[in-house]
Amino acid sequence: MNPAQKALWYIESHLGAPLTLDEISGVAGVSRFHLVRAFAEVTGFSVMRYVRARRLSEAARALAGGAPDILSLALDADYGSHEAFTRAFRDHFGVTPEMVRAGACLDDLKLQEPIKMISTALDHLKPPRTVTGKAFLVAGVGERYNHAGDSTAAIPNQWHRFHLAQEGIPRRVGKVAYGVCCNGDDAGNFDYIAGCEVADFSDLPHEFAHVRIPEQTYVVFTHDQHISTIRRTVGTIWNHWLPQSGLKVADAPNFERYDETFDASTGNGGLEIWVPVKG
Repeated sequence: MNPAQKALWYIESHLGAPLTLDEISGVAGVSRFHLVRAFAEVTGFSVMRYVRARRLSEAARALAGGAPDILSLALDADYGSHEAFTRAFRDHFGVTPEMVRAGACLDDLKLQEPIKMISTALDHLKPPRTVTGKAFLVAGVGERYNHAGDSTAAIPNQWHRFHLAQEGIPRRVGKVAYGVCCNGDDAGNFDYIAGCEVADFSDLPHEFAHVRIPEQTYVVFTHDQHISTIRRTVGTIWNHWLPQSGLKVADAPNFERYDETFDASTGNGGLEIWVPVKG
């Protein structure tokens, strides 16, 4: 089982018990940072968002079945009070628990069913090389996304904006472009910077985002196919190759590296995926 599968099994088998991201990632055998990325890549959810959606959905079923004690349902769903549960329930479904119980109908509610994992990993992933990467600076166009859902569908447009604006980035070094994922949190939110290496940030216009990449050990994967298929490669890396490798992912920026063989107009030419690892 990969980390996402282990996490799903544990969540579903402990849905009525207190759950934390630390606990779930421990069962999955990876760090919090690793699990947040791996889980979202294959489910479209952040870990704790999925937990909340499943708990609220099961509570809705109980309410439609006539459950008399809303406070008990709230406590079972890990909410500390009737009010907190009602607020979360209304935010999620658009109706109150009392309305669902009175109507005894779930037809208009978007319930979250348990996700059944189907492996979509690549059959063959070219073995990576290990590299000690230098420290360097990246500046470019930045946006905040979430690994879950469809928010990252806007990244191609972000690259278009970078290509239009790159002449305004001072002190550029070389012609390589970088897509950097950084500043991630436990909810799966992260900053993505489409940018280039720069010598320093001293006179960088305020509209550009920037990030310092530390000296770091990386495993470097090659993605030879069209850029549109990159998510499958990334999912295979995080949910299959890394767990099987025994390596620990470092909580540091990871990035795509686009050299001059990559054709930004067609999406062909390939790229590299650099994943930071410990030691």
